Amino acid sequence: MAQLTSLTRGGLTWEPQFVQAIDKDKCIGCGRCFKVCGRNVLMLKPVNEDGEFLDDDEDDDIERQVMTIFNLNNCIGCQACSRICPKNCYTHAPLAV
Repeated sequence: MAQLTSLTRGGLTWEPQFVQAIDKDKCIGCGRCFKVCGRNVLMLKPVNEDGEFLDDDEDDDIERQVMTIFNLNNCIGCQACSRICPKNCYTHAPLAV
């Protein structure tokens, strides 16, 4: 399979790396990645003390919030989320076409 590649403005080959996963155990829910992503890919979700995701109506059990992938198909592969993440929570991979 071929890899998806493009060129930078300076003519260098660039290969986008698309978000694959976020390690919820490392994530501190700081929101830096959410702010830097302009593509509506990410969303904060509440988790309980056992690390299980909760619905918004379970407010009493919320231990903390972590970032999740909300819309994977909107990712453009820029990796801005992982570059700004202070806890190295992200996994990225190229898109095989």
